[in-house]
Amino acid sequence: MFSDLSQSPLSKNLQRLFLLRNIVIAAQCLTFALAYWVLEMQLPWTEMVTVAALLALLNLATWFRLRRNWPVSSVEFFAQLLIDVFALSALLYFSGGSTNPFISLYLLPLTIAAAALPWAYTWLMAAITISCYTLLLFYYVPLPHDHEEHISEFNLHVSGMWLAFVLSTVLIAWFVVKMGISIRERDKDLALAREQALRNEQIIALGTLAAGAAHELGTPLATMAIVTGELQNDYKENSEFQKSIRILRDQITHCKHTLTQLLADAGQARAEDGSGEAADYFLRQVLEKWQLMRPSVKFTYHGKGVQPAPQILNTQLLSQSILNLLNNAADASLKHIEIEANWNDHELQLEILDYGEGLIGEAAQRAGEAFFTSKAPGQGFGIGLFLANANIERFGGSVRLTNREGGACTKVILPLIRQST
Repeated sequence: MFSDLSQSPLSKNLQRLFLLRNIVIAAQCLTFALAYWVLEMQLPWTEMVTVAALLALLNLATWFRLRRNWPVSSVEFFAQLLIDVFALSALLYFSGGSTNPFISLYLLPLTIAAAALPWAYTWLMAAITISCYTLLLFYYVPLPHDHEEHISEFNLHVSGMWLAFVLSTVLIAWFVVKMGISIRERDKDLALAREQALRNEQIIALGTLAAGAAHELGTPLATMAIVTGELQNDYKENSEFQKSIRILRDQITHCKHTLTQLLADAGQARAEDGSGEAADYFLRQVLEKWQLMRPSVKFTYHGKGVQPAPQILNTQLLSQSILNLLNNAADASLKHIEIEANWNDHELQLEILDYGEGLIGEAAQRAGEAFFTSKAPGQGFGIGLFLANANIERFGGSVRLTNREGGACTKVILPLIRQST
């Protein structure tokens, strides 16, 4: 196998050139055998076999080179093509020069240079191949002729030119198609990188705004806590009012705790900063917190998997991401929510099933985009699902939203910490 550096465009092209040269060497050997034993042509076989052997040695050296972690430069790739041109020129010199039907094989290195290298190398290769072709018009070892069989030789020459054309066409098409695939893969990688960079910028902007909002909300929450405390003392006799005030104070306390945790975890940029926690216990903690946040939501939870449950990397970001997904399902559901969790030794699969309208219209296309929401104005900011997906992907997981009969399904896959043996 070749090294990881073969993923660069020029390294991939050098791999293809290595494979292409193997095909050419095999075709040369087959042609030599046909000309020597079948056609019984008298040619300088020693020199021609020597050239083919040297080309095979070069390809062996290329194979060893591809196993090294060295980047492939344009100069090196051009030098490889140049050796092929000179080897072809030597073989043509010993077998009829420009009268050899395989003279059209000069098109092959020229096409490869045009597809893989900057324009300066292409024009240089064009000049070299034209020069070699021109020299072979005047300097070459003639092919043996039998004038009594002139017509058959001419037919053989035409057949050889056809074979050379077919071979050149197939090899050129193969290489250009592979080049096109490489270019499309590179463009796709660049598009993904740009998308990732844009998403990172959006996350940083949202984080900055969240930090500012946390500071600004601290004062009014403290004021609300004081006021509710005074109301609780003033209306001790009213049990129903006391119950409502107690719920309000619990919600205020939860908001203050969330803001404090937000500021404390603002520097938690890496997943490694979290701690390991059993997957089933982690889910129960998240659901208990969610029930405190949304006491009116009705849900059922079913969890199953290997026991003892493997650990999951527990961080504030991960738990908050799952809470965002649960809140989205609660906002959409008309009845109740079903939560199903399954885990094995390697991953946790969490499915959140709601009974809402599902993903319809524009939401089916844009769900998960930053600042897009299908909720009524003032009821959503369009960042919950976006941030949840971004954070879960950072942990090596994935989020997938699909429609199902009676609602929508949010499927979350999270990797678990492998236990040491």
